[in-house]
Amino acid sequence: MDVVTSKRIILLGKTGAGKSSLANTIFGEELFTINNSPKSGTSECQAKTKSVNERSITLIDAPGFFYAERSKEYSKPEIVRCITECAPGPHAFLIVLKVDKFTDHEQAVITKICQYFSEDALKYAVVVFTHGDQLPEGMQIQEFVHQNKNLSDLVKKCGGRCHVVDNKYWKNNEEDAYRNNQFQVAELLNTLDKMTEANQGKCYTNEMLQAVQREIQREKECIRQSSGNMSLEEIRNNAKMSVYDMLMIRSAGFATGALLGALLGVADMVKHFQDLSQILIGEGQKVASAALSGVVYSGAIGYNAAEGAETPVQAMQKATNAVWNQSGFSADQNNK
Repeated sequence: MDVVTSKRIILLGKTGAGKSSLANTIFGEELFTINNSPKSGTSECQAKTKSVNERSITLIDAPGFFYAERSKEYSKPEIVRCITECAPGPHAFLIVLKVDKFTDHEQAVITKICQYFSEDALKYAVVVFTHGDQLPEGMQIQEFVHQNKNLSDLVKKCGGRCHVVDNKYWKNNEEDAYRNNQFQVAELLNTLDKMTEANQGKCYTNEMLQAVQREIQREKECIRQSSGNMSLEEIRNNAKMSVYDMLMIRSAGFATGALLGALLGVADMVKHFQDLSQILIGEGQKVASAALSGVVYSGAIGYNAAEGAETPVQAMQKATNAVWNQSGFSADQNNK
């Protein structure tokens, strides 16, 4: 079967791993913004498309997933942007690590990847190391990987796929073919072709990404009917922006509903105990279960209630009213 010629690729890794620089190395020009401040790392999602070696490639740098310096509220817009950019799903994940010690911090990134996307994502993943100049002379990346069991296990889960670049010193290295970015990028692209073919041309997806894609398709159709002379690219970009705004509003509804659900879940338990010490000591597990149940149920209520809201604040208000009304908690309070 023909190999997919247009690929969506997400770059994942902790802050400062060199994702934006790697993207520029793959593209062969400075398209991604690099933050060279002491607190290195791009803080906003970046997505660019370019033809490389006769392949159309969209690279998406998703810092929100692992940007430890920012709060969840700050990161959420970037995560949502990443989701809309890669829908219905990426053809590949590039897990970006430095040629350095594989510590608990790196392991935590891998754990988060599996939490966000499931371990099946590793079937679509390639490990790419930056700072290749740190490799001992004469050593190739496979030998470096085998020196650490956890790192070796990760690469095995990724089908043995790993490559190395050096965004600074290997740009025009003619003395050593292996330590040359052009050679390494060509090898990486070949690996991506083989992996995509092994995955039968399918992209990684899940229910969330498929739902986002359906929303984008609906928006595209609405825009197409009233767009005049807009190009297909402009239509899709406008559709993605519209869905992004919608997701931000609906996520505000979900978050509000989930928070109220957790609180009301505990509150509901309180009504069934005369002695608060039972909750704090003897019934802690029941309280946790009630809160979790409330989060899931009320989060869904809040998400649905936010439909039609025009701003996140309006979504929060609609979610609050919906959860409060359906909980029956306010009525109980008023009867006391």
